[in-house]
Amino acid sequence: MDVTTQHHFATWWDGKEKIVTYELTKNFTFWLACKIFISIDEPERVRYLSGPFESIASGLLAIPIDLPGTPFRRGINAANFIRKELLDIVKQRKVDLAEGKATPTQDILSHMLVFSDEDGGFMAECDIADKILGLLIAGHDTASSACAFIVKYLAELPEIYDGVYKEQMEIAKSKAAGELLNWEDISKMKYSWKVACEVLRLAPPLQGAFREAITDFMYNGYSIPKGWKLYWSANSTHKNPEFFPEPSKFDPSRFEGNGPAPYTFVPFGGGPRMCPGKEYARLEILVFMHHLVRKFKWEKMNPDEQIVVNPMPSPAKGLPIRLYPHKD
Repeated sequence: MDVTTQHHFATWWDGKEKIVTYELTKNFTFWLACKIFISIDEPERVRYLSGPFESIASGLLAIPIDLPGTPFRRGINAANFIRKELLDIVKQRKVDLAEGKATPTQDILSHMLVFSDEDGGFMAECDIADKILGLLIAGHDTASSACAFIVKYLAELPEIYDGVYKEQMEIAKSKAAGELLNWEDISKMKYSWKVACEVLRLAPPLQGAFREAITDFMYNGYSIPKGWKLYWSANSTHKNPEFFPEPSKFDPSRFEGNGPAPYTFVPFGGGPRMCPGKEYARLEILVFMHHLVRKFKWEKMNPDEQIVVNPMPSPAKGLPIRLYPHKD
C-alpha cells in the first residue's frame, strides 16, 4: 500500500498547482485494489478496467428496471464487461501458477485459485471472477469517497489539519530515508484515525443497507413482521443528538476512550455482517493521509461547493483544490 500510494502522489499530485480531488481519489483506490487483489498496476490497464465501474456503482442501487438506457441495464452491461476481462485474467493466472511465473501467496486471486474446500474441490473460474468483481467494487468506491471528504474537512479545519500533520511528521521523522511504513507506524496514527472516523460519521460513504427481519419484533412502537425488508440508515444514525451532541460539529474527541456506544457509529455496518473490508479501508485511508499531509497544504477553490449523493456522497464539482507543497 505504501509503495503504490507514493507512486500515486508522485504521478498525479507532485508538481501540480491545482487538482480535482475526487477524480484522483477514485484513481488511487482503484489502482490500489487492482494491485492488491489481482497484481495489476500498469496505468493503462488499470485505466481500461476502471472505466465501467461508475456504471456498476449506479446500477447497484438503481430501480431494477432492465430496459435499454436505464442505470440498471448500464450496470449489468458494465459488470458483464468486467467479468469477461477478469475471466481472462483468471485463466492467465492459472497458466502463470503452473509455470512458476506467479506464486500462490502473491494476492487474493492466487489464493482463490489454489484454495480447496474440505472435499478437495476448487472454485470455478466464473465464481472467482464474480468474487474479484465484488472486491473491486467494495475496495474502491466507498474508500474514494472517504478520502475525498478527508481532503475537504482538512481544508476547512486548519486546527484539525495541524493535529494530523504533527502526528504524521513525528512518524516520518522516525523513519530512515526510503524506509516504508509498517504496522507499528499505523498503530501510532491514533489522532489521524479519530479524524477519519469523524469524517466517516459526517459523510458516511455507504448511506445504509437492506436487511430482512428474521423474526417478528417491535421497534419504537411499530410491529415489524418476519420477512419484511428493512433499511438501516448510517446517515441518520450518525446525526442522532442522543449519542452525538451537536451532531453537525466536527469533533474527533468523540472517538476517545471507548468511543461511541455500540451500533451508533456504523460506517461499516455492525454485528455479524459488518463489512469485512474495515481494516483494509483503515489502512488505505491512513496511508493516504500520511503522504497527503506530509507533502501538502491546500485550499478549496469552490468554498460553497455542494455535496451530491449518487449513490455515494461526493462533491458536486469533484472538489478542486489549490496545492501548496511543503518545502523539504
